[in-house]
Amino acid sequence: MVLRILFSLLVAFIQFLVIAAWTNEYDLAAIQSLKNTWEHVPPSWVGDDPCENRWEGIGCNNSRVVSITLSGINLSGQLSSDIEELAELQTLDLSYNKGLTGPLPPSIGNMKKLSNLLLVGCGFSGLIPPSIGSLQDLVFLSLNSNSFIGGIPPSIGLLSKLYWLDLADNKLIGTIPVSKENTPGLDMLVKTKHFHLGNNRLSGEIPPQLFSSNMTLIHLLLENNSLTGNIPSTLGLVQTLEVVRLDKNSLSGSVPPNLNNLTYVQELFLANNKLTGPLPNLTGMTFLNYVDLSNNSFAVSDVPPWFSTLQSLTSLIMEDTQIQGQLPVSMFSPFQLQTVVLKKNKINGTLNIGSSHSDQLQLIDLRNNLIEAFTVTQRAGYSVQIVLADNPICSEGGTEKYCSIPQPSNTSYSIPPENCTTYRCSSDQISSPTCKCAYPYTGAIVFRAPSFSNLGNSSIFESLYEKLYLTFQSNNLPVDSVSLSNPTKNLDDYLILNLRVFPSGQNRFNRTAISGIGLVLSNRFEPPHGFGTFNFIGESYGYFADLATGPSKSLSSAIIIGAAVGGSILFLLLLIAGVYAFRQKRRAEVASKKNDPFASWEPNTNSGGVPQLKGARFFSFEELKKYTNNFSEVNDVGSGGYGKVYRGTLSNGKLIAIKRAQKGSMQGGLEFKTEIELLSRVHHKNVVSLIGFCFEQGEQMLVYEYIANGTLKDSLSGRSGIRLDWMRRLRIALGAARGLQYLHDLANPPIIHRDIKSTNILLDERLNAKVTDFGLSKLMDEPEKGHVTTQVKGTMGYLDPEYYMTQQLTEKSDVYGFGVLLLELLTARKPIEKGKYIVREVKLEMDKTKEMYNLQQILDPGVNRPPMREVVKEIESIMELAGLNPNAESASTSASYEGENKGSDNPYTNESLFTYSGAHPPSSADG
Repeated sequence: MVLRILFSLLVAFIQFLVIAAWTNEYDLAAIQSLKNTWEHVPPSWVGDDPCENRWEGIGCNNSRVVSITLSGINLSGQLSSDIEELAELQTLDLSYNKGLTGPLPPSIGNMKKLSNLLLVGCGFSGLIPPSIGSLQDLVFLSLNSNSFIGGIPPSIGLLSKLYWLDLADNKLIGTIPVSKENTPGLDMLVKTKHFHLGNNRLSGEIPPQLFSSNMTLIHLLLENNSLTGNIPSTLGLVQTLEVVRLDKNSLSGSVPPNLNNLTYVQELFLANNKLTGPLPNLTGMTFLNYVDLSNNSFAVSDVPPWFSTLQSLTSLIMEDTQIQGQLPVSMFSPFQLQTVVLKKNKINGTLNIGSSHSDQLQLIDLRNNLIEAFTVTQRAGYSVQIVLADNPICSEGGTEKYCSIPQPSNTSYSIPPENCTTYRCSSDQISSPTCKCAYPYTGAIVFRAPSFSNLGNSSIFESLYEKLYLTFQSNNLPVDSVSLSNPTKNLDDYLILNLRVFPSGQNRFNRTAISGIGLVLSNRFEPPHGFGTFNFIGESYGYFADLATGPSKSLSSAIIIGAAVGGSILFLLLLIAGVYAFRQKRRAEVASKKNDPFASWEPNTNSGGVPQLKGARFFSFEELKKYTNNFSEVNDVGSGGYGKVYRGTLSNGKLIAIKRAQKGSMQGGLEFKTEIELLSRVHHKNVVSLIGFCFEQGEQMLVYEYIANGTLKDSLSGRSGIRLDWMRRLRIALGAARGLQYLHDLANPPIIHRDIKSTNILLDERLNAKVTDFGLSKLMDEPEKGHVTTQVKGTMGYLDPEYYMTQQLTEKSDVYGFGVLLLELLTARKPIEKGKYIVREVKLEMDKTKEMYNLQQILDPGVNRPPMREVVKEIESIMELAGLNPNAESASTSASYEGENKGSDNPYTNESLFTYSGAHPPSSADG
């Protein structure tokens, strides 16, 4: 009876595992895509199912992937846009993988359940996608220590649950965004505790609107940027603040008087700005530990009374702040005081620090002042380092110790103290504090606003050491011991400590343990009071252990009984295994199809082989139907022989253009495949980017980036309402030429467009030209031949006569089409109009003996004649583009212009410029 119950439970449990462990098909496809994109993934990533096979770093709940924690395991590659399929993902931690590069995909904004996005210390670059503002459950956003550029997305202000915002140590530019009209901003983050934006390139003023009395902000870190203007008085409204770092900017004006309303502030850094006005009054800031107001332009002031009233002070740094007068003895009495630096001021009189000063006082640096005398008060067993160099007291060759400039102190020690110095470890292993040889995980902990300055007292760091160790233990990490060493201050006044974490049970960590340590140091460790906020910089770990398989166990009596009755249950188990294998195979096929949308591509004479893509994504018909509001007429932005173009809007707000071929008039599977293949592998600012494609339900659709101002033809004809002055036309010509040059010279193999015309040049919002429509393009896959023999295709009026007669397509065929395009730019006429061919018309009109070659009548006059100021400006711009100085003096005689170009042919004297007979291969100057 007992055996029957156990057997029933076993069957039920096996069924539960089979059902519950299978990964959701969308999650499976996304994880497989990441695996295919990244290098150095964990070796445990084998099998068909991440959840059932327990892939390292993948956390699952009821078949859904809810966490990816892979910090510090040497991953490299880019973050695939397929990650958006992980709809239930809550934590994404890829920190400390410097090999992860490239931009963040905008699709990351579709992961609505994400609460922790931790990408610290990687190699990500590009813009921070505005779609991050869609992550309404986000609590931790840590993108610090990467190479992000551009501005801070205003959409971050929509993250109402955000607790931690860290964008420090990047290359961000622009102003700090605040809300206005329908645009969000950081002022909306009233529940956010941390603004870490230091070490970027932010500029402009700190907006007063950024701060309000209903904010709960505790850390404001804006140091080392390029911020200007005044410190807004609204800062004094945020009475929850504990750390304020505005140092190393270009802030000016007076410090707002209400700054001392911030009674909970412990660290205040305003140094190295251009602040003026009176020295701020910090009376009442009773929790203040660390003050640095150095190197500003404050007005000359007497020693402020608050020097003696702030009893929590550990560090008073006031270099070059225009302080004058004699220092009172009482200012050295705060019981925590460690450092006083008042260099380069006008302090005078006699220095007397008294006998009741703090036992922690280590340094008083008063160099470059006017001190004339020093009253020495000895205390048994205790001394303070006093520096009075460059004061009158030392001006007559004083030899006293306080007249010398101290050398930097050596703080090379370890917590806990090394107790295994005589124990030697082999190879590159290191002896742990518990005398075990191992491969530790190492890195640096950087504290951005510590409240102390005395780095020589090891007792200060003991609380940090103990808290670190206990935190690792409480998170069930296999950590045997930790050590901290070599505390130093860098130029940004950050405290840096070397950290080593040693493994327990064996001499190295596995990937799960390293990722767990990284996660703790990303957002689960709260340092002891006095250390403030921190950042961990993990080093690469190259000693991974395989996952432990666990000790073998002796056969239990239950297993013996099970073996005895094994024959009776073998069939049932085999049946379960068969069902499991069938479902796994089916799921793997689904995942494979999602990762390879061409799994159903049917190669034939009309479509060619399966396309080889690089970056383009597959869109379902239903997706594109949704993005275009069922292909509504409102979104119809153009049409042609192939069909229509629709404007669409992705879920992240990005605009796209969808080229939908007409039913029954498809360009052909081969052309469709060609355009997908070519556009997916070309990336240039003057070539339209392909985002994706759709070919299901009998549809052929290409999804491009949306180009706001339509075709060049629309602008030349006046339909777009855009006036193309000559400078704009010149820039359009240059942009189109650069796009073509990229296709010819930099694409591998080279690409011949074969259909250059004004409808295939698009203009973006800044009127930059972008080459589009690659349906007729050809690869120069045998460049040594110099041509591709192919059926003649193209558009009449732009077609190269040489190609037309010989059927030999060359890069010069594109050059001919581009020449016609230039004539179209100059004349605003169609290539063939009322039976007249523009090339022939220009040739007939051109007379090189006359001014402007007699082409005034044929050139486009433009919509309006510009005023002379615009004429002058455009001429100056053209001269500058040609490398000439528009402000240089004119030559005195015509002979002054005769140099290396003397006697050379005018470039327009080449009659072949307008020849289209195909009598000779077109030269590089041919139209």
